[in-house]
Amino acid sequence: MSTATALRQDTRLSQPIPPLQAGDRLTRAEFERRYRAMPHVQKAELIEGVVYMPSAVSNEGHSSLHFDLTTVLGVYRSQTPGVQGGDNCTILLDLDNEPQPDALLRVLPQYGGQSGDREDYVAGAPELIAEVAASSASYDLNDKLQAYRRNGVREYVVWRVWDREIDWFVLRAGAYERLEPATDGVLRSEVFPGLWLDSLALIAGDLAQAIRVVQQGLASSEHAAFVAKLQQQRS
Repeated sequence: MSTATALRQDTRLSQPIPPLQAGDRLTRAEFERRYRAMPHVQKAELIEGVVYMPSAVSNEGHSSLHFDLTTVLGVYRSQTPGVQGGDNCTILLDLDNEPQPDALLRVLPQYGGQSGDREDYVAGAPELIAEVAASSASYDLNDKLQAYRRNGVREYVVWRVWDREIDWFVLRAGAYERLEPATDGVLRSEVFPGLWLDSLALIAGDLAQAIRVVQQGLASSEHAAFVAKLQQQRS
């Protein structure tokens, strides 16, 4: 190594790590370097190469709704061996995207799931991601939606708080299509049989009713068949 090269490396190592700033355009490696140097930052995401740093969330506008949605997903996960849930966990999606979604469900790799593990992180696309967003203008329904679609997230649920709507997208032939509710108004997952969501109850704050509906899904024959399939696929 030449003296000049060594001096350049020493200079770079001695320089302070720049802080993350919303709107920065970074590689994933540089995003991770800066994020690790800021342990006080609770949430930052790299979406299509751009840094997003959501502001503090309110109880009524986000966190309580996030809790209710995660509770419903957790009830499903509790009765479905081979399925793992996550809350605000980092996903190594691709070289331009490292999101930290509000919630996710995935089939574990040893049960035939499409995502893997790298160190302490999920690597690749989980089967289902859920986000609580302010409205349709949110980046959750724009850049983030496109990143999830391109990487093969099979179902994407977005609760639009101010619009009082829940969108459930299903990946079909490379494009997201909205999942239509059944005649009883319940949304039924195509990827996770038995995951039934009473969106009107959830929006109205009736968590008990939302839990009753997902429990009905867990008692269905399609959920039993799904569990048996997962057990057969276990490596």
